[in-house]
Amino acid sequence: MPRPPRCRRICGAPQVDTFIPGGSADGEPIVLTLDEYEVIRLVDLEQRTHGQCAEQMDISRSTVQEIYESARRKIAACLVYGKPLHITGGSYRICGGQEHLRCGRCRQVQTYDETDLKRKGEPNMKIAVTYENGQVFQHFGHTQQFKIYEVAGDKITGTEVIDTNGNGHGALAGFLMQRGVDTLICGGIGGGAQMALAAAGIRLYGGVSGDADAAVNALLAGSLGYNPDVRCDHHDHGEGGHTCGDHGCGHHSCH
Repeated sequence: MPRPPRCRRICGAPQVDTFIPGGSADGEPIVLTLDEYEVIRLVDLEQRTHGQCAEQMDISRSTVQEIYESARRKIAACLVYGKPLHITGGSYRICGGQEHLRCGRCRQVQTYDETDLKRKGEPNMKIAVTYENGQVFQHFGHTQQFKIYEVAGDKITGTEVIDTNGNGHGALAGFLMQRGVDTLICGGIGGGAQMALAAAGIRLYGGVSGDADAAVNALLAGSLGYNPDVRCDHHDHGEGGHTCGDHGCGHHSCH
């Protein structure tokens, strides 16, 4: 089974995580993930090479390039369109073990053990699942509830079921972003909603069915079966309908 992307090692969270342009700021804020923030900090501020950045963050050089290009596009959109910028979420881990809080190469002397992170209850991942009666609900745009899981390391530290209050389709991406969600597990989802999630910096695992808790545990174990090309849209319907995850959609739109 495909494994979730490897967590990127970062030195620490930014001191300021929200930037709002002067004048009017229209629309949803653009989300810069913490791993994107770290690449920008290392490459553009500290003038590290992509190879040095990759070594420090414990990822490949090609991954650094992908993160860097994504981060630069987001920052450019903020500048050109006057969008607010919010730094949150992403696939990352704070330096743990016997490393310094701000990495072995940094000058911070305080040490920070992974158990401290768990003891403080500070999540490093927030997973939302489209939810109905304990199961993964199969229509993202019509879900009436999400179950949200806070994760520290590879352990679930808290859960909460929240109502969507009538939000649907693309609006749900902003709904999740405002709650700090960085990962979504769902059944079927349309292309427009996928784009909204990507803009919000939320990673998608679609085409999933069955027990919601089991799906999250499988994701954390690296054994979740999902469809990276999931699509559920009225444009895709044939004469016999199509499937949305493992659920038949019939003849309606499912975003």
